[in-house]
Amino acid sequence: MLVGVPKEIKNHEYRVGLVPSSVAELVHHGHAVTVETGAGIGSGISDADYVAAGAEIAAEAEAVWSRADMIVKVKEPLAAERKLLRQGQVLFTYLHLAPDPEQTRDLIRSNATCIAYETVTSPTGGLPLLTPMSEVAGRLAPQVGAHCLEKAAGGRGILLGGVPGVPAAEVVILGGGVSGTHAATIALGMGANVTVVDRSADVLRRLSVQFGTGLRTIFSTRDAVREIVKRADLLIGCVLVPGAEAPKLVTRDMLKTMKSGAVIVDVAIDQGGCCETSRPTTHADPTYVVDDVVHYCVANMPGAVARTSTFALNNVTLPFTLALADKGWVAALREDPHLRAGLNVHEGKVTCPPVARAQGLVEVTPEAVLGI
Repeated sequence: MLVGVPKEIKNHEYRVGLVPSSVAELVHHGHAVTVETGAGIGSGISDADYVAAGAEIAAEAEAVWSRADMIVKVKEPLAAERKLLRQGQVLFTYLHLAPDPEQTRDLIRSNATCIAYETVTSPTGGLPLLTPMSEVAGRLAPQVGAHCLEKAAGGRGILLGGVPGVPAAEVVILGGGVSGTHAATIALGMGANVTVVDRSADVLRRLSVQFGTGLRTIFSTRDAVREIVKRADLLIGCVLVPGAEAPKLVTRDMLKTMKSGAVIVDVAIDQGGCCETSRPTTHADPTYVVDDVVHYCVANMPGAVARTSTFALNNVTLPFTLALADKGWVAALREDPHLRAGLNVHEGKVTCPPVARAQGLVEVTPEAVLGI
């Protein structure tokens, strides 16, 4: 199989789909890899590094897209890239389709086979290809939130950890999953007062055991969220419903009750965000203000720490990439129900039920497509 790695073109996206060690593994398995020139520069990887691993370097993106049997990326293909997809080609990347009907329509029209990292599952019920980026985004959230709280950045002018005699900031985290847990780790480490809100009593128990009495936990109800957002200096949204659009837990009316200069970091923005006032932003222009509340809604947060993120992502995607290349996508998905859960679009059909429901489309299961 010829595996193609194009350079990411999303605003300030510096990650890359394959690192040289992953290329070397594919080559060892008898596959060819073509990498667009400069694709790895943002992650500190040169064209020479790829050549040494056995890859061929393509001078332009079209040469990668036109020849490759499988495209391995990081972020969803933008409109210009979606025009290059073709029937019979496999796309393996993050898609986050539920809040993005335009992308869904283009992928349907392409007739390509599109497998999304974020809906691949694990035997324990987790999302193994989403986990490392959730870890990175969770750890980044208090860091960027602390910066946004600075007065020059539009915030309240509060130091997250306070100083002796002056209270620390109140950090509220919505969702105690992977991102929420890592956000709590960093926020507590920075000295903030931290509260995690979640609708799972088991999650709240786990967090209490992990962090002890230094962390406050609240069971999530509409009234609880309404009250807790009033106290927040920094609100971090880490809500996730696999494959589906994130629920809007913070309404516009709730926003009006927040402190002037408070900050929202909506980690859930890839799936549409968990605040009614959230909309995707970029690293070039990361924030905007609604009702005196600063919103940070960058849709590719881990791209800011591209080298860490790229290698963390490759650690978990490589086994699946090899399976797809070695066996072909049909056999690989038939044999592995967890990889099969990643199939989102195939030859004009949406095969991820949460995406189909979010956009009012006909649901077709991966099993139906594969005839099993």
